[in-house]
Amino acid sequence: MVAAFVLPSLLEKVADRTAMLTGATVLVVGTGIGALLPSYALLLPLWLIIGFGYSVAQTPSGRLLRRSAHAEDRPAIFAAHFALSHACWLICYPLAGRFGAVMGLPSTFIVMSLVGLAGVALTLWLWPASDPSDVAHDHPSLPPDHPHLRTHADQGRHHHQLILDDLHRIWPKG
Repeated sequence: MVAAFVLPSLLEKVADRTAMLTGATVLVVGTGIGALLPSYALLLPLWLIIGFGYSVAQTPSGRLLRRSAHAEDRPAIFAAHFALSHACWLICYPLAGRFGAVMGLPSTFIVMSLVGLAGVALTLWLWPASDPSDVAHDHPSLPPDHPHLRTHADQGRHHHQLILDDLHRIWPKG
């Protein structure tokens, strides 16, 4: 709940990528620290920190999905996000349970922290820090009277909020 109250003002000052990666890092580090805790009583406050990191990492995803699709495509992109997130849970929950039963909780905390670290590393690699949403581009294959060009273009080259769709199949280099 703390994250839910903090995020609206935070996201006015910080980019979604920065907030989400910070939250994911808190989650990963917190999970790794779990391996060092000697008692359940110390795990409870850590659980709050891990939950905060998770919330900060996940809550802005709706904003990203809205910006990534046209209104008519949003149900499909939200459904795909739901399916993908649940597929990750379908893998990690049994993995955590199996490791917890076989290797014990400290080792499980380390393994799950490494899984999270792999996710953060993939995010850093796949989601560039400079990811502009408004990119100058052109459509040499479209006829000059195409509605998209009439709406956006000036001499063929134009820029607007970019969403990958039938007219923008790849992200332009700029």
